[in-house]
Amino acid sequence: MGRAFTRRKECGLNQYEIAVLYHPDLEVDLTKAEERVTKIVTDNGGKITATDNWGKRKLAYGIAGNEHAIYVFYTVELPGTSVAKVESTLNITDEVIRFLITRPDLRAIAKAEAAKAVKAEQAAKRGERDDHSDDDTKDEKEES
Repeated sequence: MGRAFTRRKECGLNQYEIAVLYHPDLEVDLTKAEERVTKIVTDNGGKITATDNWGKRKLAYGIAGNEHAIYVFYTVELPGTSVAKVESTLNITDEVIRFLITRPDLRAIAKAEAAKAVKAEQAAKRGERDDHSDDDTKDEKEES
């Protein structure tokens, strides 16, 4: 975790994930609401590193009379001291129905990525073996 991790610690930035449920009526013009969330994060010394828009989905239960919401997930770098400010600002933002700010488990993510790489490598090896075994059966069929 060398140099980049140390630098981040020196700057006081931590990685967070923010799940935001936007009002379903914003489906047509979501950009203004997203810009507002971006402004909230940047005004508090953070930056958004990734955005994942899941679109409009049905809620498990109604929230403020809404059966649907637009799900958007942000990965942000934010000073730990600013999280409470971001939460309080999101709380009073009209476009946001619900939100959740969490710290990702970086060790678990790294472990999952390593496991995925191992599985991909094993699948590639199996694929090579399968290709060779197909060649052998073709040769046997041609000899018959």
